[in-house]
Order: sequence, then structure tokens, then C-alpha cells
Amino acid sequence: MKFKSILTTLVIIAIANTLHAQNPIITDVFTADPAPLVYKNTVYLYTGHDGATTEDTNYKMPDWRVYSSKDMVNWKDHGSPLSPSTFSWATGDAYAAQCVERGGKFYWFVSTFHKADNNSKGGAAIGVAVSDSPTGPFKDAIGKALITNEMTTDNKHSWDDIDPSVLIDDDGQAYLFWGHASCKWIKLKKNMIETEGEINTFKPKNYIEGPWVYKRKNLYYLVYASAGTKPEMIEYCTADKITGPWTYQGIIQENVPNSFTTHPGIVDFKGKSYFMYHNGALPTGGSYRRSICIDYMYYNLDGTIQKIIQTKEGVKAAK
Repeated sequence: MKFKSILTTLVIIAIANTLHAQNPIITDVFTADPAPLVYKNTVYLYTGHDGATTEDTNYKMPDWRVYSSKDMVNWKDHGSPLSPSTFSWATGDAYAAQCVERGGKFYWFVSTFHKADNNSKGGAAIGVAVSDSPTGPFKDAIGKALITNEMTTDNKHSWDDIDPSVLIDDDGQAYLFWGHASCKWIKLKKNMIETEGEINTFKPKNYIEGPWVYKRKNLYYLVYASAGTKPEMIEYCTADKITGPWTYQGIIQENVPNSFTTHPGIVDFKGKSYFMYHNGALPTGGSYRRSICIDYMYYNLDGTIQKIIQTKEGVKAAK
């Protein structure tokens, strides 16, 4: 009898671990655009939040969310500490964003839309929020947008300035990358809330949006959603310098289930590399009701990235 009880307990634990590890990793709300950050032996995951109904035919993204994990399997929900309403100048939805730490403060770079007013005709814009904690509360760091653009000639909102990604290089210089249709970058001052120098624009092969920039060993990586096909795939370039030139390396993630977009978030944690993305695999999910997944990421000896294998099982708990 005692043996059966122990066996039953082990089976329950095994089932529970499997359920926690399966993709998608968050099942109670729809989440998109993953942006991981490692801080003090914990992974903080910053996400978008899809609030569209099954009948909606466009995005409804009311806020950004934060989750944390010490093993990449069990995730704690920290709620929604930031939304476009945090920014007095903003309107519209909470699009892709990334949070980085510097000097004990947390800078959350976000893409949303700018109100049409005396300072702007509107359009996509990038703001920055700041907090003393990775889980907030966050506040507008500068009281205005960091990056703005204007309305297009056909009087529709321009989507040029979306999807920020930030790298703080080994010498302390910070860079902001972003952009739809073309990729842009600019230096950030040490305070992380002011830009320095001119905006640089370039066009990686098949680039459409969602850049994720990072450095591994002596190589810089620019990973992005590609316009080579619909639905999107993930492709990447590498460079010896953050300023380029960038060498195209190919496709690393094929189309995802039930979503015409995908979005990369990459992190090293406890000796392993992880690739985060979103798909529409949950029941009632879809292109406007997406969910974040995690799978392992592997490199070749020359630093190139192996193809990502998308799984339903996800990853095992990091030891």
C-alpha cells in the first residue's frame, strides 16, 4: 500500500513537471513578443499581452506583462506594471518591447503610438520607462517619446519606429536597434534615456521587423522576423562590430503554428541557450491571440546558429 502511494505521488509529480514544461509556457492569458532578461540568478520575461477576441481581425494589446523564473519551467506572474497609459504622450496598443538593467535600474524600451498634438503628427514611437525593480512599478523616464516619426503621405500611421532592442556593449556603450521594413540603430547615452549621434538605417536580407541584438564571445548577432515569406520566419546576420557590416547567415526558425508573425527573444541561463518566440497554438489562439514558447538553442563551433526545433514539450528545468 505504501509502495502504491509513493508510486502515485511520483506519477503526479512527473505529470505536473511535464505540464509546467510544455509549450506554450503561459496558458491563462495570451502573450507575445518575448524579451528575457537575466538578473541575480533569475530570468525575467517581459511580454506583450494579446487581448483580442476570436472575432477581432487586428491586434488589441492593452499592456505589457512581467514573469520570472529560476529554472525556465516554473513561471511567476508579476502582472502588468506598464501600459501605454503610463505615457502621457501615447495612445494605442502595447507592441514589442525590451527591458535592460544598468546601474541597478531597469529601463523598459517600448513601442506604441504617439498622440497627434503640437509636438507630433502621430505614428509609431518608442518610449522608455524606468524602475528600481525588474517587476516595477515603472514610470515614464523622460515624459516624452525617445524615438518618433510622422504620419505617412497617405495619412496612415507610419510603422517605421517599432520593436526596440538594446545592447550594452563590453565598453559600456549602449545601442538601440529598432524598425519595420528597415533596421535602424543609434547610440544611447550612459543615462539610457537620451540618444547620441545620428540614426543609422540599413536593410538586412529579408528583414521586416522584430530585431533582437546581442553579443556572444566576439561575435555580434542581429536576429529578426523576415519578410521572405508569409507567415514570418526568423533569420539572422552576424558582424565583428556592432556597427556592421552585417553578414547574412540564413533562416533559423521556420513558420510557427497558427500565427503569421513570430518574434525572437534569446537568453543564456545556467549554461544553456534558450530561444523564445510566440505562436497561436493554444485553444482559440491565432495571429492576434498568441502565446510564448521556449526551446533550446544551439551554436556551431564557428558561432553560427543551428535551426531551432519547435517542440510541444519545451525545455527541462535548469539545474
